[in-house]
Amino acid sequence: MIGLTGGLGAGKSSVSQTFGELGAVVVDADKIAREALAPGTPGIEAVEEIFGAEVIAPDGTLDRPALAKIVFSDPAARKLLNALTHPFVYQESTRLQRAAPRGAIVVHDIPLIIENGVASRYHLVVVVHASERTRVRRVMKGRGLSEADALARIRSQADDDARRAAADVWLKNEGSGAELRAAAGNLWFDRLVPFNDNMLAGRVAAGGGEVRPPDRDWPAQAARLAARIRFVAGGIVQAIRHTGPTSRGEAAVDVIDLEVDVRDQGEAEHLRPILVAAGFPAEPGSALRHGSADPGRPARVLIRPRGGGVGGGTYR
Repeated sequence: MIGLTGGLGAGKSSVSQTFGELGAVVVDADKIAREALAPGTPGIEAVEEIFGAEVIAPDGTLDRPALAKIVFSDPAARKLLNALTHPFVYQESTRLQRAAPRGAIVVHDIPLIIENGVASRYHLVVVVHASERTRVRRVMKGRGLSEADALARIRSQADDDARRAAADVWLKNEGSGAELRAAAGNLWFDRLVPFNDNMLAGRVAAGGGEVRPPDRDWPAQAARLAARIRFVAGGIVQAIRHTGPTSRGEAAVDVIDLEVDVRDQGEAEHLRPILVAAGFPAEPGSALRHGSADPGRPARVLIRPRGGGVGGGTYR
């Protein structure tokens, strides 16, 4: 499961389309939300009741510009609208995920992955990014908005720091559409397909390479991996620690080491298939060691019954 996001005007839809052309099953949250507010649905009736008849066009469809004018200028109104649509979007996205063929790469195209705090649900999060100036220009041209309206919509979303914190892949889109599609294609063949193949085969990705200088992004990468484990494992996990030289800012092979504390051996055994499903296959010949299937982010995960271990940051 790939989470794909990006701010308004960043170019996310182009990347989503490219992945679909390459064979992904694309689950489009915006499309599902539009279906939830189609004429005659309980959703559009609730919208009319809350926001008034002025957001309904004469033909009974939703007047999206009128609704947008309300919700992008009022955070409380936007929260109300999200409360109406998000449960339906989640249910339908889950249904489509389960209906996907075995072995498919499923791309969840979701504008608000960061804002809704759901990045940890996905095996990988791809963020498409462009500068605010570039995005404003695109939105003004593509949607016919004034500069002030374009800025208001863009600034109502997550900022760049929040997106960077959640991004496993940061796709810059300051150039042409062809350049963005090429970058998306390279990501597909170089990382997403091998990641998927490794998961299907139950295979840990080779990785690490030679010793390299310290990378200041190692702690953030470890935190994202820990958050994914925490999300799928829930209360089984007592604590997760980033250990080894990458936790200490030393020159090291580029592999993130995590230790996962559980209460006892029984919970360790229960955690094993959960880790496999989360993208961390078991290492051959070991009852407690797993590794990342993602060739773009090698990692080792050690399950530790009854705690133990020292060093590094702890993610509780």
